[in-house]
Amino acid sequence: MGDVLLERRGHVAVITVNRPHRRNAINRATAETIAETITALDADAAVRVVVLTGAGGTFCAGMDLRDFPEQGRPSVPGRGFAGFVQAPPRTPVVAAVEGWALGGGFEMVLACDLVVAAEDARFGLPEVTRGLAARGGGAFRLPRRLPYALAMELVLTGQPIDAARAAGHGLVNRVTPSGGALAAAVELAQAVAANAPLAVAASVQVVRRGPDWPDDEGFTRQDEWFDPVFASADAAEGARAFAERRTPDWAGR
Repeated sequence: MGDVLLERRGHVAVITVNRPHRRNAINRATAETIAETITALDADAAVRVVVLTGAGGTFCAGMDLRDFPEQGRPSVPGRGFAGFVQAPPRTPVVAAVEGWALGGGFEMVLACDLVVAAEDARFGLPEVTRGLAARGGGAFRLPRRLPYALAMELVLTGQPIDAARAAGHGLVNRVTPSGGALAAAVELAQAVAANAPLAVAASVQVVRRGPDWPDDEGFTRQDEWFDPVFASADAAEGARAFAERRTPDWAGR
């Protein structure tokens, strides 16, 4: 098996970083494979949600320092660290976290839209303890997901937090027993995938982009994404299905 596994579960695609012997640390080759996988999934209209996880009880320990001298930074132009953090898939992404999500691994989590974590999961940005900085989005994304003081503490001390504390501050959507994160993440992903694909795709873009919009421009900017949704065949189908008390049959158009 390769370092990156892809599994389809209906309209949900599960990407697994499969390097448990290195705690799923990312090298350049793995980053390029993840980027290629995302590009392929983005072109597949049948994929409505992506789940990202790691094999062997660890999410990701960040950059693989052992392979760095030969391969260089595990970053892909246009997609960033792990071929992921700068340009995640067009679809919603659910992180399924077991064990450690450190450094770039935590930054991968922060690039996801929803997070399911096992109770033994740990999240941290230890870069400053190694003379480095969290340049994979962690330094500016973390204050959007956690209170300012807590985000600053994590960035400046390099010390991790556990799943319970992360959930208490809204970073984690679901906390599961150890070993249960993937199943719960797929269940959450399937709940998203059951909804109208155009509406979900547009909504995730507005939620991702909206925090950077000035309030007086928000309504105008969202129209670019939402006007096609309201004019779609799926919008009409949703209304019909509601009136007829049946499950909608989404066409994705």
